[in-house]
Amino acid sequence: MTARIRSDLDSIPSYVPGRSYPGAHKLASNETTHGPLPGVLTAINAAATQSNRYPDNRNSELIGALAESLGVDPARVAVGCGSVALCQELVQITCNRPDDEVLYAWRSFEAYPVVTKVAAATPVTVALTDGAVHDLDAMAAAITPRTRLVFVCNPNNPTGTAVGRAELERFLDRVPDDVLIVLDEAYFEYLRFPADDSPDGIELGRARPNVLVLRTFSKAYGLAGLRVGYAVGDARLIDALAKVHIPFSVSRVAQAAALASLDAGAELLSRTDAVIAERDRVRAALIAAGYQVPPSQANFVWLPLGALTADFGAASANAGVLVRPYGTDGVRVTIGDPHENDAFLAFATDSSTAASFADATSSLAGATDPAR
Repeated sequence: MTARIRSDLDSIPSYVPGRSYPGAHKLASNETTHGPLPGVLTAINAAATQSNRYPDNRNSELIGALAESLGVDPARVAVGCGSVALCQELVQITCNRPDDEVLYAWRSFEAYPVVTKVAAATPVTVALTDGAVHDLDAMAAAITPRTRLVFVCNPNNPTGTAVGRAELERFLDRVPDDVLIVLDEAYFEYLRFPADDSPDGIELGRARPNVLVLRTFSKAYGLAGLRVGYAVGDARLIDALAKVHIPFSVSRVAQAAALASLDAGAELLSRTDAVIAERDRVRAALIAAGYQVPPSQANFVWLPLGALTADFGAASANAGVLVRPYGTDGVRVTIGDPHENDAFLAFATDSSTAASFADATSSLAGATDPAR
């Protein structure tokens, strides 16, 4: 007889990482091609010499530095093993019955259905608009007395689209006070909205106890391999997260690297500006080749290829460029170094490739609207 395990595990989707193989240009995972910021490697090496000691389970120094940087009380900050670990902990602190609902847009971050099902909660999805943007009106209408948690990925992974401050505020004002709204801002550093409509979740959440913000050092800061993210929210929520936190899950090296990254923050803007310039160049070239591509506020672009998604992914891989297909919805292409982006564009904008695939994106209404 074998050990008994949960009977519902077959219904839980597995998280699928981006593929890689030697010699290929890997634009399938949401990484930055930039390495750690100045001073970070020195901090990592120093921390590694103490690897025989447990890390600070409270992440006190890092929380203090984050609180100072963000202008919030340290009691409002939690640190986790990447923001995805915090996603799971947030479901754990809000859901404890099978009919508890977790609401999110789809398609959005692939971990949302995983962490919802792991907690034995019920996922509720709301389709994106034709422009691949969160339909916040439809999401507000989908909230029921069973809704415990709402994830809003802004900018959205994998489509790159984002909603502005005014639209987000209208949504927050419609959500009942007893429903937790999680603004997942993993790509916050790549946002370039007009200042008067910039959707800064931490500012929006200062007077809203049911709003919590997630951010990460994995993307713009270049620490994806070290796994450190953070949450900012009401102190009561932060206290609850501490109760389900896996002890010592944020390593000493990760904490040191994150601290050093904050110290080197002046370098971050020029780095993200370079990614954004490449993002805009790639999108413009794709549009010129006949594709419809939603405006992106992240470090990737989205091709809504529908039924041709898998074929495009396979053809791109055969051309030596790995992208990320998502079922029958579309392909996400991470912005890499200029030569990697050139390799992708050489494939995607080739006349035969564009003739085969560009028309599949034409159903995306409003994709070229620069106002979004």
